[in-house]
Amino acid sequence: MKQKNISFLLLVFILITSISYAQTENIPYLKKQGTAVQLIVDGKPILMLAGELGNSSASSKDYMEPIWDKLVKTHLNTLLAPVYWELIEPEEGMTDFSSVDYLIESAKEHNIKLVFLWFGTWKNSMTCYAPLWVKKDQQRFPRARKSDGTPLEIVTPFSKEAMEADARIYSKLMKHIKEKDSDHSTVVMMQVENEIAMIDEARDYSKLADDKFNANVPEELTTYLEQNKDFLVPELHEVWQENGFKTFGSWEELFGKDLYTDEIFMAWYYAEYTNYVASAGKAIYPLPAYVNAALNAPGKKPGEYPSAGPLPHLFDIWKAAAPDIDFLAPDIYFNTFKEWTGKFKRHDNPLFIPEVGNTQSITNAFFAFGEYDAMGYSPFSIESMENPGNNRITMAYDVLHQLSPLILEKQGKGEMAGALLDSSSQADTIRLGDYIFYVKHDYSWPYSERMEGGIPRFGGMIIELSPDEFIIAGSGIVVTFASQKEGCVAGIGTIEEGEFVDGKWKPGRRMNGDQDHQGRHLNLPGTVYSIQKIKLYEYK
Repeated sequence: MKQKNISFLLLVFILITSISYAQTENIPYLKKQGTAVQLIVDGKPILMLAGELGNSSASSKDYMEPIWDKLVKTHLNTLLAPVYWELIEPEEGMTDFSSVDYLIESAKEHNIKLVFLWFGTWKNSMTCYAPLWVKKDQQRFPRARKSDGTPLEIVTPFSKEAMEADARIYSKLMKHIKEKDSDHSTVVMMQVENEIAMIDEARDYSKLADDKFNANVPEELTTYLEQNKDFLVPELHEVWQENGFKTFGSWEELFGKDLYTDEIFMAWYYAEYTNYVASAGKAIYPLPAYVNAALNAPGKKPGEYPSAGPLPHLFDIWKAAAPDIDFLAPDIYFNTFKEWTGKFKRHDNPLFIPEVGNTQSITNAFFAFGEYDAMGYSPFSIESMENPGNNRITMAYDVLHQLSPLILEKQGKGEMAGALLDSSSQADTIRLGDYIFYVKHDYSWPYSERMEGGIPRFGGMIIELSPDEFIIAGSGIVVTFASQKEGCVAGIGTIEEGEFVDGKWKPGRRMNGDQDHQGRHLNLPGTVYSIQKIKLYEYK
């Protein structure tokens, strides 16, 4: 009898463990593939062809109702949607998740995944989506202050009570998402806060902030600095070196009396606060979590731009203070897209672009996926785009949707590359496999069809299928070829335009003739987004 009881208890334990493991496995998670990181949903990687809603769109069901069909027509598979502390907890301790439920149910109905943007303590630096009971109670939730004592519309990150209140409601949100959605994985990722930053001044001058600024730098940071001394971002390494690589003392003793020191200081406590919120939520439902950055304009000093957020020159501070944040992501509105994506894609930071100006060329997406194994791309205010069934984003996402299985298969393996061309850079050289690809802007070809305006941004991606066979996709590029083998010349065997249907290549026209300029080049017209498959060969 005793042996039977032991066996029964063992069986129960195995069943419970198996169920628990299965539930854990069903939660979306991040997984390495070669040098890339992929988001795994329902056991398979997903390439997020996304769009982000305008800041207030998700606050109204009536406003959202006509938007869903537009999103479907745009071919996106993921929607980035804000969820608001002020709507979820309008009175302290009273929760209302109806706005969250509406988004989950509607997204599920339209077969769209969700990334929730937590508009908690901060949104675009300011405390604008926190509940009124938080905003009004400045004793419990004190404000950041300028050097002259002027209060700002920013709850200070040095308020322990604010941090705990934010974490408390965020935890309830994650519990609700788990109960509502864990069987369906409609919600695949969380953004914690939004464009966290200090503005008008480089640091907070409230009493709480001054006390921390004059205290010793936390041991967690000095330990991180020592352990990663040879790998720190140059800006941080330089200021630490100038002050003698000290490992004990105040912020100014370690980093000098400078605006950059003020920014480092703020970054640490912003990151610590955000990590506290994220880790509280992950303890309940561990969805991947990231933080987004408002980028710093060239030539501006800390305080003149939104400072202390997860910017490239502050990566080490954020990585040290916020280990429960899975990655840091750029919101890109500058035309220097290639520069910013290169800064955010690091060995310890996969690339995801949660917000990009919707007037920027969607060709950026082809570059990001091809060159940097991006997990996703998301134009801002996606619902405001005109002609959702027939615009540049729709055309591009149609092509990228076809390519998604192939892109996901090739990510992290060194078998893809991207090119991005505009008026400042009209040519690029790519080495892939045994060949060299010379990529030029479509307007370099005298017979190309011009669009109105100046020189548009064009580009695309190249995917190696085999040593001599490649997919080239995008818009507005002319590609010529050379062999990397000494004494060999690269020739065009065949070019097919076509499409992928259910993951299989369906060829259309054979492009050998006028379309490849009698064997001289491959051309993707700039008026559309398209795919061509090329087979190369070598001769002497």
